[in-house]
Amino acid sequence: MATKVVDLVYWRRLRRTGVVFTGLVMSLASLFQLSAITVISHICLGVMAVTFTLRLYYKLLELLRWNPGVHPFESYLNHDSSLTDRETVMLVEEVVLMIAFALTEIKRLIFIESVIDSIKFVLLLYLLTYVGVFTSGLTLVITAVIVVFSIPLLYKKNKMRLRRMVRAVKAFVKKIKDLFLSLYHKVRPSSAPEPATKPAPAPAAAPAPKQKAKAK
Repeated sequence: MATKVVDLVYWRRLRRTGVVFTGLVMSLASLFQLSAITVISHICLGVMAVTFTLRLYYKLLELLRWNPGVHPFESYLNHDSSLTDRETVMLVEEVVLMIAFALTEIKRLIFIESVIDSIKFVLLLYLLTYVGVFTSGLTLVITAVIVVFSIPLLYKKNKMRLRRMVRAVKAFVKKIKDLFLSLYHKVRPSSAPEPATKPAPAPAAAPAPKQKAKAK
């Protein structure tokens, strides 16, 4: 599944990616005027109009003895899309782990386990309130779909140019950082020199022993 998604995003199969991208954008754009049930129903009706026409056409050829009774969608019907027991268990475990992780993170942010992380979360929610005023969630979804299908392709075609730009930006940031560091070292007051340590006084010489008085 991941490989198929990557193939779609990088437009490796042009026709399939074009159909998927156009269908997604048109379906999401239709939700501005119609309900989700109406959009899904019309999509299914459009697909069935094509499949039903092809099925009748092949049936007519079969009646005229021009077709040996081949079903036009036999490959799709024979494709086994069911999940094994192991795959079902793995899928359920992944979904449960994702839900549990999301609930744990939300609980950690709401009940202020980390003050810094909770402040970031509050700022994000505050920005989302302004985003909700100027746009809707559906607009954001359409924008995300367009970005997902366009940014990887643009990066693939302009990889070398983008890498040169990133290196130039990194070099500029490093130069600015070095400039501020040099200014900081120049402006910072130099520490007072430490007083020179006085040499320790030499120990006083022991008094010479008194000479014994001469005996008379």
